[in-house]
Amino acid sequence: MKDYRDRMTSEEARAFRDDVHNIVSQIPRGYVTTYGDIAALAGWPSHSRMVGRTLRYAPESAELPCHRVVNKEGRTAPGWAMQRVMLENEGVRFKANGHVDMERCKWRLEIILKGEK
Repeated sequence: MKDYRDRMTSEEARAFRDDVHNIVSQIPRGYVTTYGDIAALAGWPSHSRMVGRTLRYAPESAELPCHRVVNKEGRTAPGWAMQRVMLENEGVRFKANGHVDMERCKWRLEIILKGEK
């Protein structure tokens, strides 16, 4: 049984958007994190898809490093070939299957919570 709610009020949705933008803005160069980790950090662990939608519609003026967000297996966003190029330019390593090497390049949740990189 889950111990969190599924539905957000519009005020909570705005706060979620702001939290997602804040979290993503802190992902250091050369690292990635997952939609699910961002959702959990924002306090809505079941909303990883909403993280994706939030990033998709983020204004360009926010200048967020959205390319540093991948799925839990390390797959990049479908239809965004430049994401891999951008990550490789930052030193992110990929495995033979085309997924990010999460063992080496994942920005760790436990480290995030301690306030370190």
